[in-house]
Amino acid sequence: MPKKKIRKKKYYVRNAGVTATFSMSLVLFLIGLLALSLFLTRDMTNFVKENLNLSVVLSEEITESQTKAIEKYLTKSDFAKSVEYISKEQALKEHVEYLGEDPEAFLGYNPLFAQFEVKLNARYANNDSVPVIESKLKRFGKSIEEVSYQKDVIAQVNENIRKISIILIGIVSVLLLISFALINNTVRLRIYSNRFLINTMKLVGAKSWFIRKPYMKQSVINGLVAALIALGLLAALVYYFKFNFGLDTDLIKQKTALIVAAIVIVSGVILTAISSYFAVGRYIRMRTDDMFYV
Repeated sequence: MPKKKIRKKKYYVRNAGVTATFSMSLVLFLIGLLALSLFLTRDMTNFVKENLNLSVVLSEEITESQTKAIEKYLTKSDFAKSVEYISKEQALKEHVEYLGEDPEAFLGYNPLFAQFEVKLNARYANNDSVPVIESKLKRFGKSIEEVSYQKDVIAQVNENIRKISIILIGIVSVLLLISFALINNTVRLRIYSNRFLINTMKLVGAKSWFIRKPYMKQSVINGLVAALIALGLLAALVYYFKFNFGLDTDLIKQKTALIVAAIVIVSGVILTAISSYFAVGRYIRMRTDDMFYV
């Protein structure tokens, strides 16, 4: 074969590999974007839930030791993310600031009660858990005047989160299936050009694993490179939104970023390896005459 044709063939093969790798990187970018969206939605959901307040109103006759006992119990409990004590004086001051009226001025005494403002952990911020928490606080008897919470707000928040989660999971599932199909087709098209070489190796007695091994190895390398490109694109997109739309990158926790990176890399490596395994196997099983018609 003339050198010119050999060089031309090598150029086409190399160009096809680059195209396939870049195509896979775009698909993996989509997978990373979907994973990041899911984690951000989860974190934002937890943030909203953990800003719902549970007010533990203390009685007028409560002693300092009883107040400290309740505070200690709340601080060590599983359901409390944070606990803030608001004294009668502080409650009066906040009341005057918000409403502009001082009830002590015309009543002659401070009618407000001291209380603990408890921000709940996300898994306890629902209308099933709060009554359980309320029953646990009954151990302090008359030291607690009442336990109040925004029942309607909590119910509405949880209902909206449920609806958003169902819609998001449905969209993600469909897009992931499309992504996996695209990666599979990209790998199969790359191996398609080597079907006659695979057949020749089979005819000279090469074992199936011996034939598959170099293609799977190359696919894994391509998948890893594509994953790194996808992560670079994802990072560029995040910083684009940060500088142009004021996105707070602190919303993306380090743990979340590492998990998303792991998902993209593992997806790139495993999906390309599996696709390569089955694509090569197809041509190993195929008869020589049938290869001219695929």
